[in-house]
Amino acid sequence: MKMTKIIKQEIEVEVNKIKKKKIEFICEFANVKYKLINSSIRTIENTNLSYIEPHKLIVKNKTILIFNYETTSFIENLKQKILIKDLENYIRSI
Repeated sequence: MKMTKIIKQEIEVEVNKIKKKKIEFICEFANVKYKLINSSIRTIENTNLSYIEPHKLIVKNKTILIFNYETTSFIENLKQKILIKDLENYIRSI
């Protein structure tokens, strides 16, 4: 059985400038420290499959997944959605 290898490419996709400003404003207004990690492209070796890993906003040991040009974000995984406009209230509640 051959092991499939996932390769993280060095190409980083930056957060949309408008969305980045919103996130910075929300976190500063909520008075929390945060870390924003840009997404990257991942490729599955020996296939033509690739996917873009979402941006990650880390606040109080919680990871919030953010996609460019989307109005929703996801908490920890893709099951729990939250609108960007409700992000401040969520951050304050954790």
